[in-house]
Formats: sequence, C-alpha cells, structure tokens
Amino acid sequence: MGRTNDSYLQAFILVGFSDRPSLEMILFAFIFVFYVLTLVGNTAIILLSLLDPRLHTPMYFFLGNLSFLDLCFTTSIVPQLLWNLWGPDKSITYHGCAAQLYIYMVLGSTECVLLAVMSYDRYVAVCRPLHYTVIMHPRLCLQLVSVAWCCGFLNSFVMCPQTMQLSRCGHRRVDHFLCEMPALIAMSCEDTTLVEACAFVLGVVLLLVPLSLILLSYGMIAATVLRMKSTAGRRKAFNTCSSHLTVVFLFYGTIIYMYLQPANSYSQDQGKFLTLFYTIVTPSVNPLIYTLRNKDVKGAVRKLLGREKGTGDA
Repeated sequence: MGRTNDSYLQAFILVGFSDRPSLEMILFAFIFVFYVLTLVGNTAIILLSLLDPRLHTPMYFFLGNLSFLDLCFTTSIVPQLLWNLWGPDKSITYHGCAAQLYIYMVLGSTECVLLAVMSYDRYVAVCRPLHYTVIMHPRLCLQLVSVAWCCGFLNSFVMCPQTMQLSRCGHRRVDHFLCEMPALIAMSCEDTTLVEACAFVLGVVLLLVPLSLILLSYGMIAATVLRMKSTAGRRKAFNTCSSHLTVVFLFYGTIIYMYLQPANSYSQDQGKFLTLFYTIVTPSVNPLIYTLRNKDVKGAVRKLLGREKGTGDA
C-alpha cells in the first residue's frame, strides 16, 4: 500500500533547465524552431513517399516509417517541454509521466531496429542489385517494419512498469525535462540493481545487436564498393549509403553513451543536453540528410510543386 500511495497519488516536477532561468527562453526559441523543422521536413517525406509513384520502393517505404517515428517521437516530448520552459509550472501528472515514458521508449526502441532494417535494404541494393526487387518484396518489407515495432512495444511493456513502480519515498523532482528512464531510476530510494540489470540487457539487445548488424552490412557494402571498377558506380553507392550512415552515427552515438552506463554514474546535466540533441535536433535534420543528394526526392518535390515540366526530366 505504501508503494501504491507513493507511486500513484503524486505528480512529478520536471526540473528541466529551471536551474538556468536565463537559458529557458533561449531554449524555448531554439526548440520551437527545430520542432517546426521536424514537422515540416518529416511530413514532407511522408507525403512524397505516398504521393509519388517513383518513390514507391522499399527504401522510401522505410524512410517514410522513419519520418513517422521521428514525428511521433518529437511530439511526445516537445509540447510538454515548451510548456514547462514558457511558464513557472513544471509539473506533470503521474499518468502523464507514465504515458510519456511509454511512448518515448516504444518509438526510440523501434527506431533502433528500423535503422538496422534500413541498413539491410542498402546491403541488398549495393551487394545484390540484380536480385533487389525479388528479395525486398513488399511482404518482406512489411514484416521487417512489423518486427521493429514489436521490439519497441515489447521493450516498453517490460521496462515501463518496472520503472514507474519503483518507490521514491515522496521524491517528486525529476532532474530532467522529460520522464526518462535513467532519471526516474536515479531518484528511487530502493535497490534498483534488478531494474538496471534488466535495462542493460534490453539495451544490449536493442542497441548493440542492431548496431552490430548495421556495421556488418556496411562492412560488406564497403568490400563490394572497393571491388567496383567504375568510379561512377562507387560514387552512386557512396551517395546511397552515406546519408543513412550519418543518421546512424547521430542517433546511436548519443543513445549508447547514455543508456549503457550505470544510473549512479549518470550525469544529469550532460544527459539533458544529449537527450535534447537526439530528441529535438536529430529528427529535424534527418529529412535534410536523406534528401540533400537525392535526385528522386528533389524530382518528387518539383513535381508536387508543379515545377516539373515533363516526366522525362532528370
């Protein structure tokens, strides 16, 4: 009963950046701009991948799913964050905190696996181009995306209840700008060894295993590219894969650093800015990274805007 009262009757206070009042308005403007960029960029990718028949390919199917994930991922965090930055009220209800943690973990875990799926797609495109359409058929693409989503939901179903049911002995202040698992575990007043061990195991499965598959895929891609005699072929393969590698580096770099360390060595200030980077900045630049050198997307944009004069234009 003590745990029930402690866990369910008290709202949380998201401390966020309230210890730096002069920084809050600057962060508000910064986050608002990047949130708008995220909404516009990722919505554009989703619409283009649905409306343009030339983009009805496995690569853009996965990219559309990634854009949808980024949209939901950022939207689960930013409105509450902007509200807290704008005014003095920093509170969030228990159920609001639980919902934010659940959605955040589902989407973050799903993205980890989806990036591995996208690397497999690039491997088939570069290393087995003649069999690409046979291997990456629509049914397999749907199955791979379904596996990614199932992994995300499974991770959240396991870790969210364990994290939210920890006794906090009346502590309400979450030293973060969102209800994030390491911050919630760190404020517990009971032994969290089992929860941390479970989080570490799932972190290895959902972070290091997909990352290993990504590195393996790109190792095989690199070997294939080095055997190519055509400079144009090498350049095309590089352009095809460089954008995805950039996104992988930005996303996995910060996530692995944050989640594969013990809670007692978790630096809150450092964690806040790293979380800000991969939840706000990365989703906003992903559309730019993927479209910067992409002639198909540029052509689809021109067509959508009515600027393309003929279907034969490059």
